[in-house]
Amino acid sequence: MKIGFIGLGLIGGSIAKAIRLYYPGSEIVAFDKNRETLALATAESVVDTAVTVIDDNFRDCSYIFLCTPVIHNSAYLSQVKPFLSENTVLTDVGSVKTPIHEDAAKLGLDTFFIGGHPMTGSEKSGYANSKAVLIENAYYIISPSSDAQKKKASEYASFVQSLKALPVVLDCRTHDYITGTISHLPHVIASGLVNFVKDHDTKDELMKLLAAGGFKDITRIASSSPTMWEHILLSNRENLSSILESYIETLKEAKKMIDEGNAQEIYRFFDSSRNYRNSVPEISAGPIKKMFAVYCDIIDEAGVVATIATILASNNISIKNIGIVHNREFEEGVLRIEFYDEAAQKNAAQVLRKHRYTVYERA
Repeated sequence: MKIGFIGLGLIGGSIAKAIRLYYPGSEIVAFDKNRETLALATAESVVDTAVTVIDDNFRDCSYIFLCTPVIHNSAYLSQVKPFLSENTVLTDVGSVKTPIHEDAAKLGLDTFFIGGHPMTGSEKSGYANSKAVLIENAYYIISPSSDAQKKKASEYASFVQSLKALPVVLDCRTHDYITGTISHLPHVIASGLVNFVKDHDTKDELMKLLAAGGFKDITRIASSSPTMWEHILLSNRENLSSILESYIETLKEAKKMIDEGNAQEIYRFFDSSRNYRNSVPEISAGPIKKMFAVYCDIIDEAGVVATIATILASNNISIKNIGIVHNREFEEGVLRIEFYDEAAQKNAAQVLRKHRYTVYERA
């Protein structure tokens, strides 16, 4: 199997690494403007052929993945068109689907193009941060261009599943409305909240000093790439405008019940959100990454953090981040320890409890 990549960043690199892991005999061709990226991918034996121009090396590919920013992917459609064969699936990984479907149709690529969107990611970007497990257990949206593509779409879904992702077939417009609500809107809200605090902070920046715990958790995604989110918002602006209008009405309703001192409505507001949030499944590494952390009560004495780190290290548990929680308004425990996956989180909690530490696990 021969597979091509146009762009080899976080997502493209992760898919390429997954293909290399599960299909070690496949031939992978990659184009990227960054020569250092291509050199690294080649040195790691992820890529067989690295090119700085889109040329005949992409002929006879089973799949060609467009993995550049969403606003640029469409520009590459015409460049790869001469190298498509009858059985090639041309796809992308962007989080907005409708515009590229429309552009593919204009170029007569309906029989080739099937939209794709692995619902995963990281605050860190670039090939250097890519990993084969990034798409594992993540929903992977597949959006065929027409009903005539059922066979190709089915084969694509099977391929995605073989990479340990979870394929879901959606039409492009439904996809854009859903991701606009559960992915794009939260990024706008998080960045808006951070900017609101910045603009309303005291002169001595007490808000910045005291903001921790819950504030940092709900605004973590505001650290994502500004360029990427500029492209995403502009590509999905009609959906986002409508979604934001509806969300603003929700905020107005919240303001109204607070102004009126309506205790029953305030309780219902929080109770409804709590119940719905608790019903959201946790099987997918979705577009907003789940955190795996435990909180631990400790006595303020020299060497206590080092002691805990040593206990975990001696049990082969890797720590992603560790630190004292100064603002515990929304947290339990003094020490916050973050891990790379759920298995490590569960194991750490068990080990620390055996050492008589009081441990709280984040739901």
